Amino acid sequence: MTASGLTAGALAATAGQLALVVGGAPLLVGLMRQVRARLEGRAGAGVGQPWRDLRKLLGKEAIRPDGSSWVFTMAPLLLLASTLVITAVAPFLSTVSPVEGVADLFAVVSLLMLGTVALALAGLDTGTAFGGMGASRAVTVAALAEPTILLAVFALSARVGSSNLADIVESTLTTPAQVLSPASLLAAVAFAVVIIAEAGRLPVDNPATHLELTMIHEAMVLEYAGRDLAMIELASAMRLTVLLGLGANLFMPWGIATTVAPLPLLGAAVVFAVKLGVLGAGLAVFEVFVAKWRLFRVPELLAGSFLFGLLAVSASFFLA
Repeated sequence: MTASGLTAGALAATAGQLALVVGGAPLLVGLMRQVRARLEGRAGAGVGQPWRDLRKLLGKEAIRPDGSSWVFTMAPLLLLASTLVITAVAPFLSTVSPVEGVADLFAVVSLLMLGTVALALAGLDTGTAFGGMGASRAVTVAALAEPTILLAVFALSARVGSSNLADIVESTLTTPAQVLSPASLLAAVAFAVVIIAEAGRLPVDNPATHLELTMIHEAMVLEYAGRDLAMIELASAMRLTVLLGLGANLFMPWGIATTVAPLPLLGAAVVFAVKLGVLGAGLAVFEVFVAKWRLFRVPELLAGSFLFGLLAVSASFFLA
């Protein structure tokens, strides 16, 4: 394949995974809600309900509270833009990308933190008690969750000698036995806890509640409406999809394409969608059988995941 053909194929792969994540993220949330509804004996609103909600919100006017500044206005845009960048650079469909040099572990974690901080500042900007409470809780969770992501993925990158996510995936594809190594297993446990915390799922947060004593994410977005709220809801669904996708492809990379040919990319898209569906349904089943933890117990859970991350890094060096 010529250089121009390779570039065109890489651009097509990037566009494909952007379309897949943006279009599929609300459907993944709808699937998880439907699984929970069935297990709880309810009919459920259907897998497509999140898209119907977004369409309704996009048709409404964005209302901003008195006294809020540009921080409140820019937060949804920053949250959505940072998530879109991660979606574009992460190796979801193929390890070949025109921006693969940007798909660095530290860059991805920084972009995740940027979205979290933007939303927390917006919660503080409104001057309400709920916003400040949610922002403080979100920053507390992020302060423990983001370093754990770094440790968990660094444990995988140490044996590769590169913090590039595509290089990590290609290394695992070359030597599949690494998946069952102590470092990978410990890192997988740490990363799984981080997904729950970063996405605001049970037992860390309950995305379906509006009780002031329990909510974290919802407390920061209570003042949003219309198009702004639609961007936040879409970005939140995409962050969940991105985190599950990173977990699937870093620890179970089979099915990802190593070229930009059409057929491998199509197969990779199908496999990626199946992985996300299985992981999302599994997370929904887990949430049915677990209760929301008290807030002071959440740092204990995240500290435990941080310890698993440290053990994973130690194992990657001493048990290599």
